[in-house]
Order: sequence, then C-alpha cells, then structure tokens
Amino acid sequence: MPFIPHTEDDVRAMLTAIGVDSIDDLFDEIPPTLRAKALEKLPEGMSEMEVTALMHARARMDGQPLCFIGAGAYDHHIPAAVWQIATRGEFYSAYTPYQAEASQGTLQLLYEYQSMMTALMAMDVSNASLYDGASGLAEAVLMAVRANRKSKSRRVLLPRTLHPAYRKTVRAIVSNQNIELVEVGFDARSGRTDQTALQAFAGEDFAALVVPQPNFFGVLEDVDALTDFAHANGMLAIAVVNPLAMAVLKPPGEWGDAANGGADIACGEGQPLGAPLSSGGPYFGFLCCKQDLVRQMPGRIIGKTVDLEGKTGFALTLQAREQHIRRSKATSNICTNQGLLVTAATIHMALLGGEGLARVAASCHANTATLLERLCAIDGVTRCFDGPLFHEGVLQLAAPVADVLRSLAAHNVLGGYDLAADYPELENAVLVCATEMRTEADIDEYASKLSRVIAARTQARCPVEPKFN
Repeated sequence: MPFIPHTEDDVRAMLTAIGVDSIDDLFDEIPPTLRAKALEKLPEGMSEMEVTALMHARARMDGQPLCFIGAGAYDHHIPAAVWQIATRGEFYSAYTPYQAEASQGTLQLLYEYQSMMTALMAMDVSNASLYDGASGLAEAVLMAVRANRKSKSRRVLLPRTLHPAYRKTVRAIVSNQNIELVEVGFDARSGRTDQTALQAFAGEDFAALVVPQPNFFGVLEDVDALTDFAHANGMLAIAVVNPLAMAVLKPPGEWGDAANGGADIACGEGQPLGAPLSSGGPYFGFLCCKQDLVRQMPGRIIGKTVDLEGKTGFALTLQAREQHIRRSKATSNICTNQGLLVTAATIHMALLGGEGLARVAASCHANTATLLERLCAIDGVTRCFDGPLFHEGVLQLAAPVADVLRSLAAHNVLGGYDLAADYPELENAVLVCATEMRTEADIDEYASKLSRVIAARTQARCPVEPKFN
C-alpha cells in the first residue's frame, strides 16, 4: 500500500480552507470529455503464482532462437558467479560514493575496474565509466576538441566504417555545439577506411580522427597507418574498440609510431564484459586516455591513497561532473556512471583474467571463420570484403536480405543484421556474427536453413516460405 501521510480529516480540513467540497472540484476546468473513464476492460488481479505461470508461458512462445546477430551487442557466455556477486546487496543497492569513509568497497571496485581497463587498452588513465559506448564516443569527441590546442577548428573526421548508431549519437550530441563531423568513405574491396579518401584531408585543420577497431563490418582497420596520419596532421586519434578484441589485438596505447605513444583517447562499449543481451541495455561505456589529457576527461576517477595511520584507502580524485562542480566548468553535463554494469564487468574480467579473455576472443574468431566458410559454400552467398576480420563479417545474398532474415526468424534462427538501411550501397548484404556460444551444430543448423531459404526464393518468381521439419 502507498504511504499517504494525510488522514481523511486532514484532507477535509484542507478542502474546507480552500472552499471546495471535493478534490475533483480542484480540476473542474478540465472538460468531462477529456477525463479518463474507468478501466472496465482491465482483467481481475492475479496471484503471484498465476502471474509467474503466465509469464513463463509467454516466454516459451518466444522460443529459443540461435543468435547470429552482432552489430554492437554480443551473445557471450557470462559465468554464473558474475551476477551472483554483482547482485549482492552491497553492490546492488550502493549509491554514488560521495562519502569515501562510507563507500570503500565501491571505491575499491571502481579502482580495480580502472586498473583493468588501462591494462587492457595500454593507456594511462581510465574514468569510472559512461552511459554507453555511443555516448562515450561523443564525450571523447568533445574532449578532443577541448584538448587539441594545435587545432583551431571544431571539425572531426568520422569513418563510415564506424557503427551507424554511434555516428548518429555523436552527431545528435555535438552538432549543436558547433562541431562539424566529416565522414570518410570505405574501400569497397577490403571494407576498411579508404586511405585515398583520407589523404584528401591531409594538411587540413581537424581536431581528431576516429579509428574503429574492429569496424562495424567486423573488418580490422590499419590502425597504425590511421593513427600516424592523425598525428602527422595535428589531430588526436580517438580509438573506438571492442574490449574483448583487445585481449588478442594490439591495444590503442600501442598504435602507430612508438614515438607518438599510440592513440590519445580510447572508448567503446563494455557490454562484451559480462553484460547480457537484454533488449538494448543497460550497458556501459568506457573511456581511457593519456595522462596529459586527464583534466579534460569527463566523469570521475578513483584514486588509491593512505590515511593518517598509513592504511590503504580509496577516494574520488577527479570529479569533473556537473554534480560536483559548477555546470559551466564541468567537462560533461550528460555523463553518468553505470555502476552495476561496471561491477559485473570488473568481476567478469577478474574471473577470466587476461588468458581467459584471450581464449574467448580466439574462440569467437574461430567460430566466425567456420561460419563464413560454411555459409559461403551455399549457392548465392559470397563474402563482401576481403579484409581480415575479428568475430563478424558481411555476406552478399542472392535474395532480399529482409525476406531471408524474416524466414529464418520464423524458424528460430536470428540470421544477422540487414545493412541496407545504413549502407544503401551494400544491397542485399547481411552482417553475421558467431561468438564462443555458437557450437558446430548451431552453425550447421544455420547453414542448412539458409541454404533452403535462398533456394526457395531464387527458384521461384513468387517467393514461398520453405518447409522445415
């Protein structure tokens, strides 16, 4: 029952003082035709047991589809211990650690998280997370524009190989702050950022170049060349990376000429580190940078210190958020800390360790290679790009992708991401992914059903739905 502090006598006394007979009289200016009527069609309340049975029945209606969709959110195995620990009351209900003396557990966890992320990215500093990967990139762009004193422009180069949702989010956040985003095309053969198109901007004044790794197509970019181009032209290099891939690939802090010290800022989506697929979130964004950019970093940083007795302690050492300082001086007025997701990610990384993360990444890569080989053996299926990839790739189909995916979904296979809306030039192209969760039997089932769907749609002028046993 809701707690309402006013008794009936209190309400009557207030109405008498106002001079009306009922609470409804306070709203007599609202015409009767606009007032909500009784909810006559609402069913009677159900017991907890009945509600549970109903929800289980509806969940069974969804089936248990095989997921071959990646596109920024990935179906990874999450050890049971991760969320068993993360949902303990000490973590689950903890609030922002404003008072260090009352928040040592949360502060230590965030410090460990920052330490793990800087090690994974080979960077100097990590903040205590952001809302998600897309808004994290927007923050990185704002940070780069503030920090790059060599540039007088407010322009940033943004490859089209970057995740479309990231490009839209960044544009929505920075476009009204007089920051211009200039897109760079991709090579139709390799799927990488087009170096020729990039060279056309050589010598121009840009604050930063965004470098995705892997890019949205799953293709590995030539990050050394892109980073060196940025630095040679007075730009900061912003890395947008899959954190799991960094367990086996060269991390952003080591990109390019060693003399320049790698990428300047690294950011991305933390979902692969212990966050389940859950209808789009909640997830969290990470952001790391070089030491000399730390005062431009949004959010907050946890530091390790000692108290007057020499005991180890943890405290908020940089708080550039609007909650802590004047809004006009804050580095960001939109950042937040997805504390529970960061808790899960920290536990996840601690359980797997560097070797475990590398094994997961290697398994994902091997499964994707097997998937692409099996699917490309089907008539009407070919690879779009020949560049090296991580754990997803683009396929060209000899049938409308939307129809094919619809048929597969009807038979419990989520066959990939249709690229047509985001890349009109990639007609009938689909982005597919296979994480460590996909078995050889899963891949065989996908290949078998895709073969029959494409055969049915290419052999008949009027598309027909294939029959499955």
